[in-house]
Amino acid sequence: MATAKKAPAKKVAPVTTAAPAKKAAPVKAAAPAKKVAVKAAAPAKKAAPAKAAAPAKKVAAKKAPAVKRTANAAFMKALTPSAALAAVVGVGPLPRTEVVKQLWVYIKKHKLQDSVNKRLINADAKLKEVFGKLQVSMFEMAGLIGKHLK
Repeated sequence: MATAKKAPAKKVAPVTTAAPAKKAAPVKAAAPAKKVAVKAAAPAKKAAPAKAAAPAKKVAAKKAPAVKRTANAAFMKALTPSAALAAVVGVGPLPRTEVVKQLWVYIKKHKLQDSVNKRLINADAKLKEVFGKLQVSMFEMAGLIGKHLK
């Protein structure tokens, strides 16, 4: 009992769009064979370049050195607060960043944040001298502090 081996299918080039007149008869006759050949060949072509391209991107990202950010000296310069601001944050010279931190400690300790809108700060007697008004948004607070630092 001998079995006949099938002849290997011919590889057919992918179908490109042609003029409407040439599409009619030849394409319909060979369409099933072309679809099978295109389906089998398409994943192999897509998989190979994708695998080769992915590691190249990762290698390029790893080679870039990480730059460490340094603090700006202007923020770290110790400034002397005015008498009104010194009543809240302390007498000694402090950098601008520490002044803001100390203000927030004072605000939290005395519960001066508005209960409805947490971005607003309700000034007590000491803070009213610094801010100049009864209610200040936390974004304008830093600008108002600048007038009291030298």
